[in-house]
Amino acid sequence: MARKTIVAGNWKMNMTPSQAVKLCEELKDLVKSDTVDVVYCVPAIDIIPVVEAVKGTNVKVGAENMYYEEKGAYTGEISAEMLKDAGVEYVIIGHSERRDYFKECDCMLNKKVKKAFEAGLTPILCCGESLEQREMNVTMDWIRLQIKSDLVGVTADQVKSMVIAYEPIWAIGTGKTATTEQAQEVCKGIRDCIAEMYDAATAEAVRIQYGGSVNASNAAELFGQPDIDGGLVGGASLKADFGKIVNF
Repeated sequence: MARKTIVAGNWKMNMTPSQAVKLCEELKDLVKSDTVDVVYCVPAIDIIPVVEAVKGTNVKVGAENMYYEEKGAYTGEISAEMLKDAGVEYVIIGHSERRDYFKECDCMLNKKVKKAFEAGLTPILCCGESLEQREMNVTMDWIRLQIKSDLVGVTADQVKSMVIAYEPIWAIGTGKTATTEQAQEVCKGIRDCIAEMYDAATAEAVRIQYGGSVNASNAAELFGQPDIDGGLVGGASLKADFGKIVNF
């Protein structure tokens, strides 16, 4: 069975609740698709108004982060159960900005992945290398370490249902994009890693996105690669061009 393309917008720290609702209305007709899963991963404060705004459309709502504890004295954090109850279906875990700015380690991300599954959320697990690591030719060593660490104790059936996003850190928000060949090579490497950890069927089922300055002009070529099943889109998800990326 062919993997269904998934295009997710990562809004990052953008859009007030009222701006978010307005954007949903502007994009509603542009992102209609029967062949692509469309997800808006939005700031926590926007989740409830966005869930309401996309009712009756093909759009699903995701969160940009979550904590791995169910409840307790964790001021400022949001649990997977809270997200699920609010209508969230997906959650980004391990984005490079969380790993870098907020020092989230693979041990923590592994807990988040397992908690997301426990709550009935679909993780979008991010991985990627820095420019220095690419220039040192350790890209796949680094990414394999991330994947293997983040999926400790995660079952094959769970992996089949999740999403993995390859985001070269040097191409996030820089306007630089990995070449199609570079993106395909790493996404295939991730699939090969999953096959080694689990089996061929699991590797064939898991959806792998490319992220890193995806835009309307490069989406079709990127998504046309055999191991790239869509994109995790940053800035371009906040404007009308997102519709062109969805309907590449």
